[in-house]
Amino acid sequence: MKKKFITGILTAALAIGVLTACGGADNAADTPAADGAEASDEQAPAADDAQAPAESEAADDTADAAEAPAESKGKITVAASATPHAEILEQAKPLLAAQGWELEVTVFNDYVQPNMVVESGEFDANYFQHIPYLDSFNEEQGTHLVNAGGIHYEPFGIYPGTKSDLSTLEKGDVVAVPNDTTNEARALLLLQDNGIITLKDGVGLEATTRDIVDNPKEIEIQELEAAQVPRVKDEVAFVVLNGNYALEAGFSVSKDSVAYEKSDSEAAKTYVNVIAVKEGNESSEAVTALVDVLKSDEITDYINNTYDGGVIPFK
Repeated sequence: MKKKFITGILTAALAIGVLTACGGADNAADTPAADGAEASDEQAPAADDAQAPAESEAADDTADAAEAPAESKGKITVAASATPHAEILEQAKPLLAAQGWELEVTVFNDYVQPNMVVESGEFDANYFQHIPYLDSFNEEQGTHLVNAGGIHYEPFGIYPGTKSDLSTLEKGDVVAVPNDTTNEARALLLLQDNGIITLKDGVGLEATTRDIVDNPKEIEIQELEAAQVPRVKDEVAFVVLNGNYALEAGFSVSKDSVAYEKSDSEAAKTYVNVIAVKEGNESSEAVTALVDVLKSDEITDYINNTYDGGVIPFK
């Protein structure tokens, strides 16, 4: 009897368990398909979230790769005049950096040392001079420098000192000019073009004060090292300046000069400022990169927008 009673209880328990399991199964089966779709949709974001970090990391890696600096190719050292050469070179730095080149610019205040440091190999290049000066320097100093590329030219101008009108020049007035061979000739030719003096026929770019054959107003030509000319503008009637020294003195060719070389003049075409290097280095990878960047549209736009006609890109 006791056994039958226990057996009855177990049988009842098993029956209840079977009914409960079936009830759960029935409830799941009773859930509409739409509910199942919704459940699936609710899980999708969780799956996306699980993938998001990997996708984000991949995107970050791509961005980092795009922003990563170019592989370093080395340093390019350039000796330059302050204005406009070093200023233009500063604009070239990020363009060269994007190619993997570090540009180091050192400013010099004379026309001798920039050539000597390139000749010695201390610097890769310089940027301050035109071809006639370069040729003259090589001949006089026995250096071996060559033109690696023309970048710009700077119209030579006559600027006011104590006077502002060339017609007011009179006996004893002083006009200051650069004393180096080619720039002095250029200054004298500009004075001749404006009726101040007359030079011997045919002297051209080799003219010196000894070649003056007529000086109707008996002006005094004061020959100074180029960098010194703008410093005497308050002491002389007029100064005749290279474009870079005019800019340093705060002069605008188009606004301040009383006369200047025209863009189509022989002088303007002759006196293109170049990147100069020691012979044999003109086709090196570093120099080629430097010249290409300085002749790029970005640098051309910078020059045209900055110097008010005082610096003209050379193409």
